[in-house]
Amino acid sequence: MRHGPRGAPTRDVLLVSAIITISLSVTVVLCGLCHWCQRKLGKRYKNSLETVGTPDSGRGRSEKKAIKLPAGGKAVDTALVPGQTPHDESDRRTEPRSSVSDLVNSLTSEMLMLSPGSEEDEAHEGCSRENLGRIQFSVGYNFQESTLTVKILKAQELPAKDFSGTSDPFVKIYLLPDKKHKLETKVKRKNLNPHWNETFLFEGFPYEKVVQRVLYLQVLDYDRFSRNDPIGEVSIPLNKVDLTQMQTFWKDLKPCSDGSGSRGELLLSLCYNPSANSIIVNIIKARNLKAMDIGGTSDPYVKVWLMYKDKRVEKKKTVTMKRNLNPIFNESFAFDIPTEKLRETTIVITVMDKDRLSRNDVIGKIYLSWKSGPGEVRHWKDMIARPRQPVAQWHQLKA
Repeated sequence: MRHGPRGAPTRDVLLVSAIITISLSVTVVLCGLCHWCQRKLGKRYKNSLETVGTPDSGRGRSEKKAIKLPAGGKAVDTALVPGQTPHDESDRRTEPRSSVSDLVNSLTSEMLMLSPGSEEDEAHEGCSRENLGRIQFSVGYNFQESTLTVKILKAQELPAKDFSGTSDPFVKIYLLPDKKHKLETKVKRKNLNPHWNETFLFEGFPYEKVVQRVLYLQVLDYDRFSRNDPIGEVSIPLNKVDLTQMQTFWKDLKPCSDGSGSRGELLLSLCYNPSANSIIVNIIKARNLKAMDIGGTSDPYVKVWLMYKDKRVEKKKTVTMKRNLNPIFNESFAFDIPTEKLRETTIVITVMDKDRLSRNDVIGKIYLSWKSGPGEVRHWKDMIARPRQPVAQWHQLKA
């Protein structure tokens, strides 16, 4: 080795030392980056696990559309593992294969398959209160015969009110304020787009009285076993219609007004046990029930029907609470329901008023299934998403 004056290192030795120092520095930096990358990848993978574990989170809902249920009822998983986007191929290779397999298996479990969770379902539930379908009808007046003619033509996009996913619609026709005299169309079985093409005549009706009336159409779903379910209504003042010739209208159906006011609410919980193939319904309490008796009170009790494919399978009922509009029941009932039958199952809960001298009165009903109203569907989905856990929710009683 060559040395300069007084033993100082030469230029070559200094150059070699500098290269070694830079190499060591680069190695340290790369090691730090490597650990940082591992932490980032680990965090991303952890987030994907958390997303699957919380199906009620906002991210979980948007990614449930990876699971679609065809008509046959078998699940088809056609999308990516939640938390992974198409450009994450390099990240996915760093994840343990067994963990990814566990993720997919958890998503394709039978319980999640039975829970309707696509974005299309969410959108449908959100608008089901608004979209009640529409009805087409014609109105005209014959001055020579003093006769008002009303033709009920057809309806479109009616909501399903029956357990089978359809309705049996018919139309009632009134000339308000007279509600005693009404006319009705025929019932169209299992039809959400019915065609009636029926003509109704209000004969001997002076024109001066006709223009003081309101044509009121109410579309209902016929029910052989209980009270008919209202679907929607349309009203049109006849003084705003040119009756000299037949006028045809398309009108959106609006929610039926209930002149009797609120029927009250019921708090109940649902608990599904997939291993035992059972649902436990706990009738907890009610509040602000409608008074059905002359004394301004009611004697409520609750009936719980298990329905499968439009057929009544099993019935349970609570005790009667005398003269109480805010009763506390706290009674539980277990129903055997195999997992493969959940999609065709409906639980019908009816709050009744006990009457010793006459027929018991219906205060209100609740239909619980995966295809009921928005609130009921939410409760049903929460029950399926959280097996073996009681899920409680308040429900508004309906006519």
